[in-house]
Amino acid sequence: MKAPAFWSQQPGMIASLLSPLGWLYGQVTLRRMAHPGVTADIPVICIGNFTLGGAGKTPTAIALARALIAAGERPVFITRGYGGREAGPLIVSETSTPDLVGDEPLLLARVAPSIVARDRAAGLPQALGADATVIILDDGMQNPALAKTFVLAVVDGTAGFGNNLPFPAGPLRAPANAQAAFVDAVLVIGEGRGDADARMLGKPVHISSLRADAGELPGTQVFAFAGIGRPEKFFDTLREIGCSLAGTVAFPDHHRFTDAEAYDLLTRASAAGGRLVTTEKDYVRLTGSPALETLAAATQPLPVSLALPERLLKAIKGAIGGFRARA
Repeated sequence: MKAPAFWSQQPGMIASLLSPLGWLYGQVTLRRMAHPGVTADIPVICIGNFTLGGAGKTPTAIALARALIAAGERPVFITRGYGGREAGPLIVSETSTPDLVGDEPLLLARVAPSIVARDRAAGLPQALGADATVIILDDGMQNPALAKTFVLAVVDGTAGFGNNLPFPAGPLRAPANAQAAFVDAVLVIGEGRGDADARMLGKPVHISSLRADAGELPGTQVFAFAGIGRPEKFFDTLREIGCSLAGTVAFPDHHRFTDAEAYDLLTRASAAGGRLVTTEKDYVRLTGSPALETLAAATQPLPVSLALPERLLKAIKGAIGGFRARA
């Protein structure tokens, strides 16, 4: 879905009218979060967020996996596989497609074994079978299926908590201060109001930012398209690295591109004289038909990464060590 403009504004008439539904949605979410989950034999680190939509969870999960691998751990991802048809549990393989498992699992599987399981607990046996020493949940803060050793909530630095109301009145999944009871630390990605929003929760706050692997893109004219939580963030990143935008097209998060859209993007980019550029998450969805594969061949994905603060890594490693000491 595409976030409505009133989510980022001071609560007005629409938000006020939707507030009773938001209260109900938030209460249901909080009751669900409070359910006890299955306790795994190995630590479970959850990367989640307070709001609907993108905040940078997947780059954070990837950064954490790489850091843990460097420390001698064997992480395995368990993820819902949003946008895919498979409920799982199944291990993402080289033959997996975004239609089956979603886009994010394909990115995660480049770093560590990844298991798609809408019932996160059902993915536990496969994670243990893959010789995991630690599980990373990519999105699962509101899912109680597995008991969590450490919960890291990711906040978009620019958007923060929006109008601070639960869905559908605002972007929150439940009131932020109530969700914070289930959180061990907060990671704010980027600059803006998100830092102030996060510090009101009384939890340790860490700061990082996404770094684009610009390659040869700086100084070029590009035609950008993106179907992520906040496409404008991607377009701003291109401007920041020195690209001239000949045009932009925004799609909803996890959008499934059609052949007609592929031909339209190719035509518009050619007419504008811009090189087609998109996100890595969008790029993995450009498959399944000759039209989409033609678009993929003409498109440059822009990889991004982030570095986790050492203080945060120390806290997560401490939680892992504490779990093992109690086991």
